[in-house]
Order: sequence, then C-alpha cells, then structure tokens
Amino acid sequence: MKKFISGGIALAAVTSLVGMSVFAAKNYTAADLVALGDALLGRGPVLEGQDVTGDGIVNVFDLIAMRQAMLSTGEFTESTVPATEENVRYIGRNYYDGEDLWLVHSGSAAEFTVTGKSASVTISGGGSEKNDEKSRPRYAVIVDGEIVLDELIDQAEKTITLFEGETSRTAKVEVIHLSEANNGAVGLKSITVDSDSLVPVAPTAKKDLTIEFVGDSITCAYGVEGKDQYENFRTSTENFMKSYAYLTAQQLGADYSAVSYSGYGIISGYTSDERNTDSLVPPIYCQIAKQKYTQAWDFESHKSDVVVINLGTNDDSYLSKDFEARCDTYTEGYVDFLGTVRENNPDAYIICTVGTMGCEEVYPLIEEAVAQFTKATGDTKVTSFQSATQNMADGLGSDWHPSEVTHQKAAYFLADFICKTIGRESDEMGVNVTSGLEYQLSEAEGTNGFGFYSEWNNSYNYNVVEGGSSPDAISVYMAPFGLKAGGKYRLSFSAQAGEGITLPVYVKSGDTVIFEDEYTGKGTGSKVTYTGEFTVKDAVSQGSLVFGIGANNGLAFGIESVELTRIG
Repeated sequence: MKKFISGGIALAAVTSLVGMSVFAAKNYTAADLVALGDALLGRGPVLEGQDVTGDGIVNVFDLIAMRQAMLSTGEFTESTVPATEENVRYIGRNYYDGEDLWLVHSGSAAEFTVTGKSASVTISGGGSEKNDEKSRPRYAVIVDGEIVLDELIDQAEKTITLFEGETSRTAKVEVIHLSEANNGAVGLKSITVDSDSLVPVAPTAKKDLTIEFVGDSITCAYGVEGKDQYENFRTSTENFMKSYAYLTAQQLGADYSAVSYSGYGIISGYTSDERNTDSLVPPIYCQIAKQKYTQAWDFESHKSDVVVINLGTNDDSYLSKDFEARCDTYTEGYVDFLGTVRENNPDAYIICTVGTMGCEEVYPLIEEAVAQFTKATGDTKVTSFQSATQNMADGLGSDWHPSEVTHQKAAYFLADFICKTIGRESDEMGVNVTSGLEYQLSEAEGTNGFGFYSEWNNSYNYNVVEGGSSPDAISVYMAPFGLKAGGKYRLSFSAQAGEGITLPVYVKSGDTVIFEDEYTGKGTGSKVTYTGEFTVKDAVSQGSLVFGIGANNGLAFGIESVELTRIG
C-alpha cells in the first residue's frame, strides 16, 4: 500500500507538475478521478495506480497530475455518453435500466460536469408524456446554477441544448425531477458533447453529509407554487427545489434523497373515514419506488447520515375520526417503521417530525413511539422534533398546503435542529433566538406595578403604578440567547402602550448595548408592529432583549409575537 498524505500545497509545487510526462501514457477515466478524490478525502481506500506521479506517495499532487493527463486529445470530436454512474452522479433514488437513467422521486437528479464547445442532453418521457396535462412530470435543467429549462414532459424523447459556441468551456449541469413519483419519472438518456477532452463528462463530487427525507405531499412541495388554497393539484405547481427538504439540504451543504408520496402515511393514507392501506410508505420504503420501480433499494451503497421522517399528516385524517380508539395503532405502526429504518440505516441519526399542516395531536404519539423504540432497543440516535404550524399570513399553496415562505421557515428550523442533533455548529439562519424563552421582569427599588403572562398567545402585560425616574427602572426582558458574529438580525414584535408614549428597546450583552431603538405607542387597545434590523460584530452567548417601561405612571403595556431572527 502506498503512503497516503493530504494537506495544503504551495502554488509553486502545483505549477511544477504541469510539465511532467511520467503519467502521460495512461488514459484515466472519470471514475478514476472520483476514486482518487474520495481517497484523498478519507471516503475511500487508496488503490493501485493512484500514485500518478510515481513518487511513492498518494496525495493531492496525484489528483492534479491525473486531471492534467485527462485534459485534451488535441482534436474536437462529438461523442455521446450514457447516464451511468461512471459519467454522472446520482442524487436520490434513481434507476438505470441499461438505456435511460430514471429520476424517480421528488428531487431525484443527475449531476455532472461537461467540457466542450457544445453540449446537450436527451430526455425521455417513458410514457408519462401521455398523462393528462395536469399530471405530467415536471423537471428542470440547470447549467452553472442557472435554470435553462423548467417544463412538463410532453414528448417521448427530447434533446435540449446546454450550451454552444466556438470556445471550449466546462460547465456543471444538473437534471432534476421537480414533481413526484406518483405521476411518473423523468428519464435522462444521454449527454452529447463536442470536446477535445479525454473525459468530457464526469460526475461531480459527493458531499460530506447525506440526508434522506421520508414524507408525504409536504415533502413533495405539493402546490407550493399554487396561486391560493382553492386551487387544486397539478404537477406544474409542485417544485421540489422549494420544498423544506431541498432547502434544508442546501443550507447544510448536504446531499439528499427523498422518498415521498402525496396522500401517504404510516398506517393510513388520506381518507374521509375508513383506513386507507393502499397509500402507506412502510411497505415500499425498502424498494426504489412503487409501480415500475419495485427493485430493492441498495442502502449499503447509498448511506445516509440523517433520516428525517415526516409522516402523520395523512394518518390524522383517519385517527381524528376516533382518536382514542385508533391512536395506539399509529404508535405501534410508527415503532415498527422505526425498526425498518434503523435496520437499513444502522449508523444514521433518525429525526421524526410532523406539524406543518397542524396535526398537533399526532406529535405526542410520535414522541411516544420514539420513547418506546428507544427503551426497547437502547438506540439513542432517534429523536423527535415538532415542526412549526404554517401561518396563514405566510400564504397558502394549493389545497391548503404550505407556501414557499412556510417551506423556507421550516427549512431554517430543521437545519438548526439537525446541526444540534449531529453535533455540528449551526449558523442559526432563520431561527428565532427568543423562541421558548419566557418574559422576565426587573423592577428598581421604589417602583411597583402588576403583570401577568397569557399562555394562549405567549403575551405579557404589565400595568405600571410607580414607574421610577427612568424607563430602565422597570424592564421586561427575554434572556439568555446567543448571537452569531457577523450575523444580520431582524427584531419584530407587536406591542401596545399609551398614545405617543415612547419606550426604549435594547439588545444587550451584559451592560454592552448591541442594538438600541424606540417604540411609540398609539394608545391602549391599539397594537403596533415594530421591526428593526442590526448586525452583530462579535458573537454573543448571553444576550438579552430588553423593553424599558419605567417612568410612565399608569402605563398599560402589552407585548406579544416577539421574534429576533437571523436573516443574513
């Protein structure tokens, strides 16, 4: 076995390799390049032949040398390559039938780099082009981060130009299925390129974190682009790139896989009353998908670091008709499914969630299922997380499904929870740092009044009798919380105070004021929404949000809906 060394490289050392000829005789493939990259990152073994430079050490110099050997044939020729794993990277549960790569599930994708003067991809419909227009699969083609095509499958086969010109370029390309498996797959047949590169098409590098999302219509981003809640389903408004699942993976720089079907559940799919056992995820979880893709899924070759289960919203349509009599069946089914997920993902963290579309009564059943499973198995890597319920003010998608705003908020909170679960530092983007904190009161000597907390809307009200000599003599505050260095934050709340009364608002760290502003009341019974933004210079681990209400004898103050959220 050759010695393996990784680490930083001086530019002079890199450039000294350009003229080397020791490796020029061997033709390397994209698979060779990926394998060497995996070895250098510790994700794979060091293999025979990876010492490209012949110096007895396998390191990043060999990667540079291999790339140099693959640069050019000296002549432009047109070639067509199939969408095999040697040429493209598979994202999600896909199936290659020897002719086409079928992007089966929501978000299933193929990603690759292509080098040449021109390039195109050929897409297959697989019969789904014959679907009713409202249910044809939707897909997108992305070149260097720009969506060059977003459409419904409407032909049995179609060739799409990625780029063309007189000079060679290298572009990163992704073909992604935006709708869901229920309505058919999207086929990637081949990539055609006019190139002088020995390896004109190559898979992109795998990311360090992989998350599997197991869910229903919420995970599919059902109706996320619908005009309102009264519009019925159509695939043209289903866009996985706006799903909380995709957005969570993007925020964490992670690879992902989605196993999701609209209307499906753990023990019952969506129903008006009778149990619907035709729409269940557990029986098909271990296969690629249903219908034409019932082959067993290779979990060993596609390992997940985190599995997020978001099932229960459709079960609730069955449970709610006779909750007490039916809830135990759901818990038992959930425990059984956890066993299946763990068996196939032995090292993954498993996060169980529900709640985006309500179903508050289902979440305690999930907590109970996790508790039972942990007690029976000793498994400490299974946990639960209640998703925040959608806010009508954030809009609604088709058939009362989550809007794009709701999905983004859900992604922020889930990404933060995943970080805390796996022991990774969270950037807390989109997270309300005051969430879960209670109002506290500070009264200087000689002041008095009376206050009360209302649990139903998380509000605090205080009536000042003797307010002292300054606003800071009586303070309502929330603490402690942390703030990220360099982070941009938005503070918002709804409050009421006397007409024209101005009250100071602070964000502090000890006695240091990080942010200061004023709120002006419009009179008792009139709530005023406040919004302010600021940027934090240094990280704050013990921050306080303070409202000064002293020096105003007889003041009736009320506050609710407090959010201090990172926005940048």
